[in-house]
Amino acid sequence: MSTAHEIQAYEYVNRPYEAVGAVLRLDPLGIFQRATVSASVRAEALATTLRANVGPVEFGADAVVEVTSVEEGPHAPLGPRTRLGLTWHASKRPELFPTMMATLDVYALGPEETQVDFHGSYRPPLGVVGAAVDALVGHRIAQATVHRFVKEITERLRVDAA
Repeated sequence: MSTAHEIQAYEYVNRPYEAVGAVLRLDPLGIFQRATVSASVRAEALATTLRANVGPVEFGADAVVEVTSVEEGPHAPLGPRTRLGLTWHASKRPELFPTMMATLDVYALGPEETQVDFHGSYRPPLGVVGAAVDALVGHRIAQATVHRFVKEITERLRVDAA
């Protein structure tokens, strides 16, 4: 069995936590979908397109994102926090792609700024072959995909929380 790989990413939303947290708790899957899927693909419920650029090549796959939990609590330095448990897997040929398990934390950094933190892990598929592909380019693709996902979410939250 291959080793799990950790991925972290964060971004800022220049909106108050109360507005950002409320929008995210109201419809997290809608936020993810509106953030990452083009209008022509949005009809596929709960599917999102995760993309990454590695050099001049763009990789992308439709993924099913599931929110496994939503927690609220005062566990951040400056007050309350919203934590979403997430999983995602490829909607087509999932055996060829890793499954991601992650948390997305949203909390106040100040009165007008909110931080979005992503902490996730995945195991490369396909045993030894998958581990070799992951060592060559797979981890960079996964890292770039997560960073782009978090950036697109924060851009969407910025608009929706305005």
